[in-house]
Amino acid sequence: MTTDLESLGQAVKRAQYRNHRTMDAALQDFGVTLVQWDALRAVDRMPGASGHDLAVATFQSDQAFGTLAKRLTDRGLIVRAAGQGRRIEHTLTPAGRTALTDGHRVAAAVLDDLFAPLDESQRAVLAETLRLLVTDG
Repeated sequence: MTTDLESLGQAVKRAQYRNHRTMDAALQDFGVTLVQWDALRAVDRMPGASGHDLAVATFQSDQAFGTLAKRLTDRGLIVRAAGQGRRIEHTLTPAGRTALTDGHRVAAAVLDDLFAPLDESQRAVLAETLRLLVTDG
């Protein structure tokens, strides 16, 4: 029996959509969207990173990330400062760190619920399978 790859692709997309929708709704109780929290995670992982590097890390265009960074700056969640040349560097503020920490707590609960139907061995197989799909080469 051959796997219907179109249906498989759609199932992956539906799982991702469910994850995003659920996470976004839960994060809104803490005043951030999933996109904003993802940006805060990227800034935390890569302090001083350029807007371009952060855009790549968050799957956005440079322009979209610039708009998002301005909103995060206006809310006092990140600071943007001149770096070398034309580079703009990004760092978290204390309020941004609080939003990030709150988001981690929310994410842990949401993800635990989303992956509850899978036992640990199924989760490990899924993680390895997805790793194979996204690994270059």
